[in-house]
Amino acid sequence: MVLVFATAVVLVAILGIATLARRHRRHRRSEVAGGARHRALLTAGAVAAPVLALALGVTWTQAPLSGGAAANAVANPHGSAHLHAASGSAAPAGTAAGAKAAAPDAAGDDAYWGQVAGQAFHPTGVTRTYYIAAEQVEWNYAPNGRNGVTGKRFDDVADTWTKQDKSRIGSTYVKCLYRGYTDSTFSTAQSRPPADAYLGFTGPVIRAEVGDTIKVVFLNRCSISASVHPHGVFYQKASEGAPYADNTTGKDTLDDAVPQGGRHTYTWLVPDRAGPGPHDGSSVMWMYHSHTDEVGDTYAGLQGFMVVTARGKARPDGTPADVDREVFELFAVMNEGISPYLGENVDKFTKVPPAPDDEGFEEANLKHSINGYLFGNQPVVTLRKGERVRWYVMSMGTEVDLHTPHWHGNTVVVMGTRMDVISLLPASMVVADMVPDDVGTWLFHCHVNDHLTAGMTTRYRVTG
Repeated sequence: MVLVFATAVVLVAILGIATLARRHRRHRRSEVAGGARHRALLTAGAVAAPVLALALGVTWTQAPLSGGAAANAVANPHGSAHLHAASGSAAPAGTAAGAKAAAPDAAGDDAYWGQVAGQAFHPTGVTRTYYIAAEQVEWNYAPNGRNGVTGKRFDDVADTWTKQDKSRIGSTYVKCLYRGYTDSTFSTAQSRPPADAYLGFTGPVIRAEVGDTIKVVFLNRCSISASVHPHGVFYQKASEGAPYADNTTGKDTLDDAVPQGGRHTYTWLVPDRAGPGPHDGSSVMWMYHSHTDEVGDTYAGLQGFMVVTARGKARPDGTPADVDREVFELFAVMNEGISPYLGENVDKFTKVPPAPDDEGFEEANLKHSINGYLFGNQPVVTLRKGERVRWYVMSMGTEVDLHTPHWHGNTVVVMGTRMDVISLLPASMVVADMVPDDVGTWLFHCHVNDHLTAGMTTRYRVTG
């Protein structure tokens, strides 16, 4: 008798569901009615399921039919609604045993967070010392005097940013730049080989392997106070290079603003978390820059690249052993209008001081540069077909510094994704790997139209 009754109830439920389904097809455009029918379906199932379970000799537990729980019960057969054998020992949902079974895997969580944190600092015993001075120089954004991309003289548009006039500074500005030296006497400057001339106004590349210690002996020869602030590595307060209300006093503040003629030694450790992560290659890029007056200092030119190579994957000089060629590119709209040297540049390079409301003067001082070069004036980077090339590309600046560097002729891989255009935000850093296969001289430029027009273009060459 029980079985007959159960069968009758199930048939009634099925007929009800079929009727609702036919009505749903006729009225499927009504969300409200659809929601009501959905709840009716759940209710019919809730009535039929325990009766069917009784007839089959099993027990039934059901979460409340409300909101996401009800939907989960239908959509996920392993969710909040369960069938348990009557003689089984499995605990129903909601019991202590059930809650324990649903708890996250603590060991798995620890492994994940351990991977995110990296391992503790295990020193290699290697200390890499860099002697870097901040020096005032006259920097020319367009030293060739012509457009290297078009191969022609500057046109009227390019003249906006390159032509010197009675109230226009032109393409040459007094700047403060990082420059490398061979030792603590700061008497012999490090020379850049011709292949690295493209680095332009950026500072010397700082390198390390995971486990190393970096020391930067800094001498400030500029008229402004300056510092050296790193990204990514481990440092204590005396080596941060940034003044703010951090409750430090005494010697812990000497790094914040090194005055003209002053020195300071910055010490940075390179733990695992400063090196490549799970989706990186054998090396990662960080930047360093002055942070005494971060805005003014970076527009003055105090910026550089830093590379950390994975433990055991570096050559003696710190370069990644599996890479044949490295290229460093900084995309930045250098606003000379708020450089600390603006007044000096006006006095030195103009005959008539610009009017305070001269918008043309303000525009002329926005140098849309790549490593400090405009309109293809950057020395051409030369690569070889088939070699393993790692590009380190970054941006600095304001909300206008949204850059999309684009390689003509060849493609790169970034975080496992193939592309030929990457996206940069201010202070963002991207590592892109390339094996060039297309021989020729190729355009490399920002794909933002205004930036392209204003001269954020250069070239690279692939030889056979």
